[in-house]
Amino acid sequence: MQLFYTPDIDPKLSQYFLSEEESKHAVRVLRLNVGDEVTLIDGKGGLYKAEINDAHPKRTILQINSVTTEYQKRNHFLHIAIAPTKNLDRIEWFLEKATEIGIDEISLVICQRSERKEAKVERLDKIITSAIKQSIKAYHPKLNAPVAFNQFVQQGFEGDKYIAHCAHGEKSDLAQSFKKHGRYMIMIGPEGDFTPAEVEMATKNGYRALTLGESRLRTETAALEACFEVNFLNR
Repeated sequence: MQLFYTPDIDPKLSQYFLSEEESKHAVRVLRLNVGDEVTLIDGKGGLYKAEINDAHPKRTILQINSVTTEYQKRNHFLHIAIAPTKNLDRIEWFLEKATEIGIDEISLVICQRSERKEAKVERLDKIITSAIKQSIKAYHPKLNAPVAFNQFVQQGFEGDKYIAHCAHGEKSDLAQSFKKHGRYMIMIGPEGDFTPAEVEMATKNGYRALTLGESRLRTETAALEACFEVNFLNR
């Protein structure tokens, strides 16, 4: 299956023009020609079956043959807020794997102990795009620009909010407090964990303390573990 990401496609039209970049990839790299069938995803739940009418390396013309809306729409909403790691490759790995497993939104949160204070969202978003194409996801997760912890934790969220941390104290696991088919926000801290003040602030803003098990996990591992658990419990 040859798949292309086409966020600007109009489901009401029967024809679509691939971008110059995608046209070049289709014709020069994949060697596609007139009559070949391709699949398009718009990132908003639409999956399109199309056929090449004109295999032009700069402006390939496609005939849309069928449209499926809400393709493989999941029964829950997951938003993970994660502190960017010092080694950005780890965040890229998390974004790729979480997209393949299933996630709706990711926020990059700058905490007091964060070793990285910025990240290039455009590059990271391309990692997500590649992952949805590889795993045939019709929904493109939203990636938010880095924001300070104090600002983020005060933002509203309609659903269950959790903060996963390693400090002592009363904490629940997802299986204990989980409501199926809901909306979930899970915050994952930096390599040095959240500070006590951050945990307190999150708690005051409606976040519940969460444990992800006895092992001390890396930031990106903890985030992926949370992503997996939410998807598994919603099966």
